[in-house]
Amino acid sequence: MSKQKIIILGAAGRDFHNFNTCYRGNDNVEVVAFTATQIPDIDGRKYPASLCGPGYPKGIPIVAEEELENLIKKHKVDECVLSYSDLPYDTVMHLGSRVMAAGAKFSMLGTTPTQIKSTKPVISVCAVRTGCGKSQTTREVVKALLDAGKKVVSVRHPMPYGDLEAQKVQRFAVLEDLKKHKCTIEEMEEYEPHIAMGSVIYAGVDYEAILREAEKEADVIIWDGGNNDMSFYKSDLEIVVVDPLRPGHEISYYPGEVNLRTADVVVVNKVDSAYPEDVEEVLENTRKYNPKAQIILAASALLVDKPELILGKKVLVVEDGPTLTHGEMQIGAGTVAAQRFGAAELVDPRSNTVGSITATYEKYPYIGTLLPAMGYGDQQMKDLEKTISNVKCDSVVIGTPIDLGRFIKIKQPSTRVYYELSEIGKPTVKDVVNNFIKKK
Repeated sequence: MSKQKIIILGAAGRDFHNFNTCYRGNDNVEVVAFTATQIPDIDGRKYPASLCGPGYPKGIPIVAEEELENLIKKHKVDECVLSYSDLPYDTVMHLGSRVMAAGAKFSMLGTTPTQIKSTKPVISVCAVRTGCGKSQTTREVVKALLDAGKKVVSVRHPMPYGDLEAQKVQRFAVLEDLKKHKCTIEEMEEYEPHIAMGSVIYAGVDYEAILREAEKEADVIIWDGGNNDMSFYKSDLEIVVVDPLRPGHEISYYPGEVNLRTADVVVVNKVDSAYPEDVEEVLENTRKYNPKAQIILAASALLVDKPELILGKKVLVVEDGPTLTHGEMQIGAGTVAAQRFGAAELVDPRSNTVGSITATYEKYPYIGTLLPAMGYGDQQMKDLEKTISNVKCDSVVIGTPIDLGRFIKIKQPSTRVYYELSEIGKPTVKDVVNNFIKKK
């Protein structure tokens, strides 16, 4: 009986996890390739043989998604498995139509075959879109557990943009670990806040191996989700963040709606910035699609370290990259701060971009006058530095989770925007976590 030939459609994260949990060691299946999209410069590599298990002595090639139809025909592929996230439903079905038109089956994997069971209690924090405010919610969960005297270890959704073999299991406990593992800006934005709180965070490629290491030093495991993906671990408490600045997206993006439907707690964030009717739409959808979920209303509390650099100034606003790109947001913490603290003008950087930053605007033209802090590699960080340097402005407002000034030179005066979750009324995240502790 011939092996079923499969292509895994991915973006350097969920794709590798799906292979590890469902296809590695499966003698009835041959994964002929991963395809890659969303993240720059991840195609052209291989998923290494050391991570593949038996049957793949040369590893598995990672090929640009543009080559999908050619790959299906060349390898006589039977099935293509969608394994990346933050996709509108029409994009999912256009991709499915490409696969089916080329003669293969189009499929997706659910939670049961892909979620790993932990020996420790697991709290997952996921979202329905990139940029909902999941990271600040995760920090509130970690703080509540630390306040209760628990040993907390977080595991972050993968961002394996470098040497996959070396990134199999990564542990971050001190800032030096960020340099040790050659982290990009995108990675540092997620890992550094945990380190600053005195909490250990893991990431990497092989999430069962990661989980077994994390369990050795934790009372509670936190799944710190990304890109509106589903948790890789079976959760004892699932918290999901929704965004009324994008009403309706909670039921029209893959797999965000899955998260909404499975949530134990739904955090409706940014209620201070959204129109009341949009907040109500999100609440109605939450009650309709998951009537059992507990609801928390929250705002993103903003702090600015140098507000005098905003008031009356012409400012360049730098926002979190993924939030603006595949998150499709046209506003972020930096923009809100610029508006609230009286900026005279938001300077348009588009005529000053270089290299990969220019390419980012070409791919995501709706970004507009904001500058995405793209930092997936050394060259992109250099392009970002040069772009900022080219812009004529009074000051730079940095709305990213980390201080860009530590990694790139910013010649203009700059100010950072900090944001934390601020619940409105009861229950709070701490209430939910304390109740979970009592039950467990």
